[in-house]
Amino acid sequence: MKNRKVPHGKFSRFGALASLAGRVASNVAWEGTKKFAQGNRPSRKDLVMSPTNIAHVADKLADLRGAAMKVGQLLSMDAGDLIPPELSDLLARLRSNATPMPPAQLKAVLNDELGDNWQAEFTHFRFSPIASASIGQVHEAYTDAGEKVAVKVQYPRIKDSIDSDVDNVITLLRLSGLLPKEANYQALLDEAKQQLHDEADYRKEAQALTRFGDHLKNANGLMVPRVHAALTSDRVLTMSYMAGEPIERLNNASETIRHRVISRLFQLLFEEVFVFGEVQTDPNFANYLYQPDTGRVVLLDFGATRQYAPTFTDGYRKLFLAAIEKDNVGIEAALTQIGFFAEHILPEQKASVLELVNTACEPIATDAPFNFGDADLATRLRNRGMALSMEQGYWHTPPADALFLHRKIAGLYLLAAKLNVSFNVRQLLLPYLIHSHTAKSVEA
Repeated sequence: MKNRKVPHGKFSRFGALASLAGRVASNVAWEGTKKFAQGNRPSRKDLVMSPTNIAHVADKLADLRGAAMKVGQLLSMDAGDLIPPELSDLLARLRSNATPMPPAQLKAVLNDELGDNWQAEFTHFRFSPIASASIGQVHEAYTDAGEKVAVKVQYPRIKDSIDSDVDNVITLLRLSGLLPKEANYQALLDEAKQQLHDEADYRKEAQALTRFGDHLKNANGLMVPRVHAALTSDRVLTMSYMAGEPIERLNNASETIRHRVISRLFQLLFEEVFVFGEVQTDPNFANYLYQPDTGRVVLLDFGATRQYAPTFTDGYRKLFLAAIEKDNVGIEAALTQIGFFAEHILPEQKASVLELVNTACEPIATDAPFNFGDADLATRLRNRGMALSMEQGYWHTPPADALFLHRKIAGLYLLAAKLNVSFNVRQLLLPYLIHSHTAKSVEA
């Protein structure tokens, strides 16, 4: 894999983004001139959204890594948020395509975090990463005791650049025309900064990973890595190595396997919301691996874990029950309890929100199998959401806790559609709504 030094310092990172904006603008001018010379009259949107421009944006964010790359992930439609589909489809390449850092930077981080003698803790350490993402990269290694482990190493000084990266990327995406000026993402971006600071704290992730290990210690079909506390620090996370295939490859598996895996992941979501009170909210498909020999799903990356208050989860219990009864008054009351409608909105806007929620709840609207492959649910939700968010004087952004939970739900919808699964979601959900305090465990 090619590697490139991670730039740090506000000025160097902003300079890289500024040069990107200039390159996008020059490409628009050049392509526009060529099209006009050929007698065509392309729209500015078509010129800005050209594959060349999007490729430059994705490549530059992948080189910068850190929050700059993470903003691209957060804005991706695959994560359930609302941006033009042209940008969404091409930003999706950022899910796991960061540029690795060179060995010298890698060694410097390991020396700082684990001490100059860190290599004595391993009988083997593979310096070429097996995965490179936005905040850090993962290496295969063997401990001194002979156990195979995965070592996640954070890019240098990434935490220092989070706030400025988020602001700079959004500003430049707006200035270059790649992000609609009408859309108001500020509340989401403010929350994203906090989320990114949390994700950059590997000790915090280790704690979440340990809690989920306890939650799921008796769960059939699911497993999480075990943390090696002695080889974990603020910027290094060492855990047991979990082999598996990308979960998307299950699209060639039997219907029985696809049904079992997706229903198990939906059941886990309901367990997280209504029993654990905490949810791993990152919907990235790369966070799931499938083990064909055991039939188990490996759960990875707990940096985006959010804890939810009982009043919040109770609001969603009431919301789902009202959606099953097709009770819009009950849905409105539940949304208010969750934190929607905290500010004045027009009646027609509230009606549009209720319509959007009913669309999102289609999988539980009937007591029958819901065919995710044929439903086109993600596209319809995006279109309704885009129409709402682009309205003049659009209402306030929904509460951050809800946004991140919706991202997780949207991610499961997309995975179920990708694997062309049909199953009765309502029957899986009902025990958690009616008997949530004694909801059965995922080991069932």
